[in-house]
Amino acid sequence: MLLTIDVGNTQTTLGLFDGEDIVEHWRISTDPRRTADELAVLMQGLMGAHPIVSAEDKVAGLSICSSVPAVLHELREVTRRYYGDVPAVIVEPGVKTGVHVLMDNPKEVGADRIVNALAANHLYGGPCIVVDFGTATTFDAVNARGDYVGGAIAPGIEISVEALGLRGAQLRKIELARPRNVIGKNTVEGMQSGILYGFAGQVDGLVNRMARELAKDPDDVQVIATGGLAPLVLGEAETIDVHEPWLTLIGLRLVWERNKS
Repeated sequence: MLLTIDVGNTQTTLGLFDGEDIVEHWRISTDPRRTADELAVLMQGLMGAHPIVSAEDKVAGLSICSSVPAVLHELREVTRRYYGDVPAVIVEPGVKTGVHVLMDNPKEVGADRIVNALAANHLYGGPCIVVDFGTATTFDAVNARGDYVGGAIAPGIEISVEALGLRGAQLRKIELARPRNVIGKNTVEGMQSGILYGFAGQVDGLVNRMARELAKDPDDVQVIATGGLAPLVLGEAETIDVHEPWLTLIGLRLVWERNKS
């Protein structure tokens, strides 16, 4: 079994692979204050609650990427203290991904974005665009050769909702849900409409512009949505071709396979 761990700014996603198949997955909150011991107890508790990880079929490898340096530091300690005899791959400079990063400063590109590009190209080929709905909404472009050529970063859906509630004198935090109509009949519905359809329009606008730069025929560009908040926008954004919720975890499996020797 391969345990993959994707540490985002808000949530951490864990996936357990048996070969190429993801057999179990979990989402937990990302807390930079958690110690290595707390993380290990949490991870082992989640896996121990499921019969999939039997005594004879334990974790045989770990593949990790993180957007939060404090958590990554503790995860290194987890791999050392609790999985010392298990090979571990942490996505960072020097790790083989097979993705050429065509950026001014390749080292500043988040590890999760490189992993997403790898998985998207592996599953769907290039050119393609990955839209990751997380703390930020990121747009990552992959050309026909599988190179990471750049992208865009926009405030995430939850960040925007929180900002409205904090900065709007007569506004408040709302549930992220689809309103009855685009034209809201009350403040809550109006905010829901602005968030949902506003973000759908943002996705379509950015994807269309990026596709025109990425390929001679924009229709050749596959658009893949991932991230915890992707289901909220899927039915409204017209440019999204496919939803792959475990794209980053699949990419971590691919990185593991390239580096396990």
